[in-house]
Amino acid sequence: MTFPGTRPIHGDTLHLTTDTTTTTTITGAITCQGILREGRGFVELTLPDADPEQRRTLEYAKSYQYDLYRGGALLYSSPPLRISGIRRISDGSLVVTGAP
Repeated sequence: MTFPGTRPIHGDTLHLTTDTTTTTTITGAITCQGILREGRGFVELTLPDADPEQRRTLEYAKSYQYDLYRGGALLYSSPPLRISGIRRISDGSLVVTGAP
Protein backbone atom coordinates (compact mmCIF):
# COMPACT_ATOMS: atom_id res chain seq x y z
CA MET A 1 0.00 0.00 0.00
CA THR A 2 1.55 3.30 -1.01
CA PHE A 3 -1.24 5.88 -0.66
CA PRO A 4 -4.08 5.53 1.85
CA GLY A 5 -6.61 7.35 -0.33
CA THR A 6 -8.63 10.40 0.63
CA ARG A 7 -11.04 8.52 2.88
CA PRO A 8 -9.79 8.60 6.51
CA ILE A 9 -8.56 5.33 8.01
CA HIS A 10 -9.11 5.10 11.79
CA GLY A 11 -6.97 2.89 13.98
CA ASP A 12 -6.10 2.36 17.62
CA THR A 13 -2.40 1.42 17.52
CA LEU A 14 0.49 2.80 15.51
CA HIS A 15 4.04 1.50 15.19
CA LEU A 16 6.12 4.50 14.11
CA THR A 17 9.76 4.31 13.00
CA THR A 18 11.79 7.41 12.21
CA ASP A 19 15.04 7.81 10.33
CA THR A 20 16.70 8.44 13.67
CA THR A 21 15.98 4.73 14.34
CA THR A 22 13.49 5.58 17.03
CA THR A 23 10.58 3.15 17.15
CA THR A 24 7.48 4.15 19.08
CA THR A 25 4.13 2.50 19.72
CA ILE A 26 1.27 4.97 20.03
CA THR A 27 -2.24 4.00 21.14
CA GLY A 28 -5.50 5.91 21.05
CA ALA A 29 -7.59 7.50 18.33
CA ILE A 30 -5.31 7.61 15.27
CA THR A 31 -6.28 8.68 11.76
CA CYS A 32 -4.38 8.61 8.49
CA GLN A 33 -5.66 10.15 5.30
CA GLY A 34 -4.27 10.93 1.88
CA ILE A 35 -4.60 14.52 0.74
CA LEU A 36 -3.86 16.18 -2.57
CA ARG A 37 -2.29 19.61 -2.57
CA GLU A 38 -1.12 21.38 -5.72
CA GLY A 39 -1.16 18.12 -7.65
CA ARG A 40 0.99 16.27 -5.10
CA GLY A 41 -0.05 13.48 -2.77
CA PHE A 42 0.59 13.73 0.95
CA VAL A 43 -0.35 11.61 3.94
CA GLU A 44 -1.69 13.28 7.08
CA LEU A 45 -1.30 11.27 10.24
CA THR A 46 -3.26 12.51 13.27
CA LEU A 47 -2.00 11.27 16.63
CA PRO A 48 -3.58 11.68 20.07
CA ASP A 49 -2.06 14.21 22.44
CA ALA A 50 -0.61 11.69 24.86
CA ASP A 51 3.17 12.03 24.93
CA PRO A 52 5.03 15.34 24.69
CA GLU A 53 8.06 13.45 23.32
CA GLN A 54 6.15 12.59 20.10
CA ARG A 55 6.56 16.05 18.64
CA ARG A 56 10.22 16.32 19.67
CA THR A 57 11.02 12.91 18.17
CA LEU A 58 9.33 13.83 14.89
CA GLU A 59 10.91 17.30 14.76
CA TYR A 60 14.39 15.74 14.81
CA ALA A 61 13.48 13.20 12.13
CA LYS A 62 13.53 13.84 8.40
CA SER A 63 11.47 10.78 7.48
CA TYR A 64 9.21 8.18 9.04
CA GLN A 65 7.30 4.99 8.28
CA TYR A 66 4.34 3.56 10.15
CA ASP A 67 1.98 0.62 10.46
CA LEU A 68 -1.58 1.40 11.55
CA TYR A 69 -3.67 -1.24 13.33
CA ARG A 70 -7.23 -1.56 14.65
CA GLY A 71 -8.00 -4.39 17.03
CA GLY A 72 -4.68 -6.04 16.18
CA ALA A 73 -5.39 -6.14 12.42
CA LEU A 74 -3.07 -4.22 10.08
CA LEU A 75 -5.02 -1.50 8.25
CA TYR A 76 -2.24 0.40 6.49
CA SER A 77 1.52 0.17 6.14
CA SER A 78 3.10 3.34 4.81
CA PRO A 79 6.14 3.59 2.58
CA PRO A 80 8.99 5.74 3.89
CA LEU A 81 7.69 9.33 4.00
CA ARG A 82 9.58 12.62 4.15
CA ILE A 83 8.20 14.93 6.83
CA SER A 84 6.84 18.11 5.30
CA GLY A 85 5.01 19.52 8.33
CA ILE A 86 4.15 19.01 12.00
CA ARG A 87 1.44 20.94 13.80
CA ARG A 88 -0.98 20.75 16.71
CA ILE A 89 -4.69 21.25 16.11
CA SER A 90 -7.29 22.75 18.45
CA ASP A 91 -7.98 19.52 20.37
CA GLY A 92 -4.26 19.06 21.04
CA SER A 93 -3.75 16.27 18.52
CA LEU A 94 -0.46 16.15 16.62
CA VAL A 95 -0.74 16.17 12.81
CA VAL A 96 2.26 14.98 10.79
CA THR A 97 2.27 15.53 7.03
CA GLY A 98 4.57 13.50 4.81
CA ALA A 99 5.16 12.61 1.19
CA PRO A 100 6.87 9.67 -0.51
